[in-house]
Amino acid sequence: MAEGNGNGGSAQEASGAPSLNALGQYLKDLSFENPNAPRSLGPQEKAPNIAIQVNVNAKQLAPTDFEVAITLDAKAGEGADVLFKLDVEYAGVFRLTNIPEEQIHPIVMIECPRLLFPFVRQIVADATRDGGFPPLFIDPIDFVGLYQQKAAEAGNQPAASTN
Repeated sequence: MAEGNGNGGSAQEASGAPSLNALGQYLKDLSFENPNAPRSLGPQEKAPNIAIQVNVNAKQLAPTDFEVAITLDAKAGEGADVLFKLDVEYAGVFRLTNIPEEQIHPIVMIECPRLLFPFVRQIVADATRDGGFPPLFIDPIDFVGLYQQKAAEAGNQPAASTN
């Protein structure tokens, strides 16, 4: 019988195999605003402009443990015609073991959010549906592209401006 703590592969840790384990996931913040209800709930003349912003943040909790959070802001409509505003922060605690130091940051900022995203997507769809609108299904997010964009912003200049 294998021994373990139930939270993630002590056999893998002992063997030296790289592992990424989700220790827990949780909703940190959820805000849904429907400022023009009930007027906004009727049929719309045209499809609203929907703007979505996504950000990923990470915080090291222990030598092998990281809290990774996806922050998503969505807004439908503009100005006085805002249909809804939605803010979600969803996080997870991940344990990375036997992973080379140079690979930790990309794994934390790409793979961990990739594991959290389906849950965020469902929360957004449920919140918009519960708010009286059709569910907002967010397209998959390119976390590699988001990571590269943030790396370029943190570096000297974005690659496109070095001409």
